[in-house]
Amino acid sequence: MNSDWIATARTLNQALPYLQRYDEAVVVVKFGGNAMGDDAAMDSFARDIVLMRQIGVNPVVVHGGGPMINAMLEKLEIETKFVGGKRVTDEATVEVVEMVLSGRVNKRIVQAINGQGGRAVGLSGKDANLMVCDPANPELGFVGEPVEVDPKLLNELFANEIIPVIAPIGVGRDGETFNVNGDTAAGAIAAALKADRLLLLTDVAGVKDASGEVVTALTTAQVSEMTRDGVIAGGMIPKTETAVAALNGGVRAVVILDGRVSNACLLELFTEHGAGSMIRAE
Repeated sequence: MNSDWIATARTLNQALPYLQRYDEAVVVVKFGGNAMGDDAAMDSFARDIVLMRQIGVNPVVVHGGGPMINAMLEKLEIETKFVGGKRVTDEATVEVVEMVLSGRVNKRIVQAINGQGGRAVGLSGKDANLMVCDPANPELGFVGEPVEVDPKLLNELFANEIIPVIAPIGVGRDGETFNVNGDTAAGAIAAALKADRLLLLTDVAGVKDASGEVVTALTTAQVSEMTRDGVIAGGMIPKTETAVAALNGGVRAVVILDGRVSNACLLELFTEHGAGSMIRAE
């Protein structure tokens, strides 16, 4: 008998407890611009999401698209200004952000999932007032901070076995359009859903200790200590801040993992060893 078949059967057998564990669980996946990669990587991610739905998980995809936004702004010759290293989103910029995220990027992911046999629907935080925002910082213009997330529409989609794919565009109290950081949006949506898992796909293997080794499990207290000591630094700080906020909001666990690894979501959810760094509350 073919050894590959035996290995596949053994893997499925070992996955059974995890398949049962996540039945009807809500898993929010932040799919970042760098993790999107090429068409093959997109199709592989889409298959993972479809499989999750097929075995009873309720996946939600929240995506970014920074590289695509930058390319379109450059193409349209719209100058980008920065305050404190953060992009100022004026009216012209937020129009481009919404066009790229809610249009091109969102529909590409929806098409990939549907192409793998799933049933995905593309949304933004504007739909059904899913994500109401206040300005995050007046100096940054139309950059939003989620203050109200209404999960009713998402729960209705779950009931119909539909996979929501959400662009991080929020609506203001007076109908303004806000650009929301993708990780921040994913964390807020996961908290509103009281998700079992929030998976933050990034381009590193996870949270690393002082010696450069990935820490596979840590608490919010350890995150605070490592940040204070400068071990968690740079671009990992906003990701761990998102994780802590989501945990404080009722998410059971957050995992920061390398989205460039094939089947990263499945490895995390359905194998003994998992993938990346899992953060839990105390």
